[in-house]
Amino acid sequence: MKSKIHKIVDNNRNSLSKNRILIIALTLIYTLGFSQTDKRLKGIEKQFNSVLESTKAAGFAVAIVEGDKVIYAKGFGYSDYENKVSVDANTLFAIGSSTKAFTSSLLGLHREADKLSFDDSPRKYIPELEFYNNDMNNTIIIKDLMRHSTGLPRHDGSWYFFPNPSKDSLVARLKYHEPFTGVRQKWYYNNFGFLAQGVITERITGKSWEENIEEQFFKPLGMDRSKTTIDGMKKSSNAAFGYKLDADRNIEKTDYYDISGMSPAGSINSSVNDMSAWLITWINNGKYKDEQIIPEAYVKEAMSSQMVVAAGLPSKELPDAQFANYGYGWFLHSYKGHYMVEHGGNIDGFSASVGFYPSDSLGIVVLANQNGSAVPRLIRNIAADHMLKVKKTEWAKKHKEDLEKALKTQEKVEEDKELSNVKNTKPSHTRIDYTGSYAHKGYGKFNVVVKNDSLFSKLNNKTQYLSHFHYDTFEFIDVKDGKVDTTGIGSSIKIIFTTNVSGDIDYGRIAAEPMVDAIAFKRTPNTIDVDAKTLEQYVGKYDLAGTEIKAYIKDENVLYVFLKGQPEYALIPTAEDKFNFKTLEGFKIEFIKIDDKIAEVKFIQPNGIFVAKRKSED
Repeated sequence: MKSKIHKIVDNNRNSLSKNRILIIALTLIYTLGFSQTDKRLKGIEKQFNSVLESTKAAGFAVAIVEGDKVIYAKGFGYSDYENKVSVDANTLFAIGSSTKAFTSSLLGLHREADKLSFDDSPRKYIPELEFYNNDMNNTIIIKDLMRHSTGLPRHDGSWYFFPNPSKDSLVARLKYHEPFTGVRQKWYYNNFGFLAQGVITERITGKSWEENIEEQFFKPLGMDRSKTTIDGMKKSSNAAFGYKLDADRNIEKTDYYDISGMSPAGSINSSVNDMSAWLITWINNGKYKDEQIIPEAYVKEAMSSQMVVAAGLPSKELPDAQFANYGYGWFLHSYKGHYMVEHGGNIDGFSASVGFYPSDSLGIVVLANQNGSAVPRLIRNIAADHMLKVKKTEWAKKHKEDLEKALKTQEKVEEDKELSNVKNTKPSHTRIDYTGSYAHKGYGKFNVVVKNDSLFSKLNNKTQYLSHFHYDTFEFIDVKDGKVDTTGIGSSIKIIFTTNVSGDIDYGRIAAEPMVDAIAFKRTPNTIDVDAKTLEQYVGKYDLAGTEIKAYIKDENVLYVFLKGQPEYALIPTAEDKFNFKTLEGFKIEFIKIDDKIAEVKFIQPNGIFVAKRKSED
């Protein structure tokens, strides 16, 4: 028989063992996402999985907060679809434009510290900042940047297709961005306004926007896994890959998109666990664990109506929807009679929704690794229906029905595009005539080259095939693994080449911004290298109807022509025996050989073609 001491020890061991089992069980329940702790969430995961299936998403994570507590946090599907790595509440996703509320909140901190006023001109802090016209320069205030009321359309092609790591360089492009309406006349979403806010923060603090976000929000909120750059995400463990659906609606992996210098508009990468702290802060008037992270006055102002987005009229599906407005980095809606503050996010391979219902002390964040996905909206609405105790909508079923209608509409659109194509037309010029660099000061520069008797564009180490559509209109088609992706033909961006009075291709016009005329990229012909010996053959005097023209070399092998009474003109070699005037658009010359010797020079000008004969040497 065991002694009493042994019995006591055994009882203690059994007790400790039971406690360990209890701790493990509680930990498991916590890890699985609190799914058994709130009766309001009964049956919700079946609906979540139904959305995952109907949308063909790789994965998503969702967290629900109430008051100052996280009551649910869980992942569904895969962060790495190919290797079947599961999503959890700590998985990092790109949150895209859900970043905007962070950026504007920094300005709320600056205002609280009397370092700026929202009624100040942004040019007070960025002196070199210029807008398209003087009315904008003199009228736009910081508040217009925060609520999308500058009169500018998106001009997203400027940063998306022509990224730049320098925020200041991107800000300089604003001068060349055409508005579509007057300042404060209409609301229109514009990422550059949030870029400018980020630069204002940098000028005030002397620190980068990224450092400000980390110091002011990530650290005090314990958002230890969150990153402000895509590079930070790549180096992190448990980070999701991005995915999209291909033309056949199969899951396809996408590359990470580096938003680069445009970071204040949408570069944060986070998890639903980290974002829960952000939502708790907003629900509690800017406080987190008794610390005032964001000024209370700013919180109330930021989630109140600053600009009307649209009518936001009630619909059959949402009869209680009553408005659609914008605050500072937040959209404002009514959801089934409940005031909702929310902002979505979309960037290559990722979609997000970060929202809260201030009157209900409820917050919901959904992060998905699917491009342009409906998942965040659907999951958010399902969660809201359960938590707000309102009449539930069958969101997964509704999405499936809406998707079927959308796919049929898309087929009709593709048919109409096919009809818009004028058959049996040809380009007006030979392929080589379209080559050169194309530039716009508000966007950037790309090149057009000939390879294997085809035209290709080159931009940021990315090559696209220029497929002839009709006349002088071509389509940009992606090149994947060295092959042209023909699935993109008929739905891609188009470029229209135009000519000047001399018949040369002068611009490539791309409808990159639907609210204004096509963006005109000015063409500069490609140049060739010509050695000194070759240039020597063009040197001499030429007679043009009794007027002498001189051709000579200076400035380290640059050929010039000079006509008395006019300035000298530098020439740029574009092909064998062909040159363009460096400073005169539409003016070019061609040297003509007879018996392998330069005998004439042909001046090709907007007002005609003139031939000068070479004078014999004295």
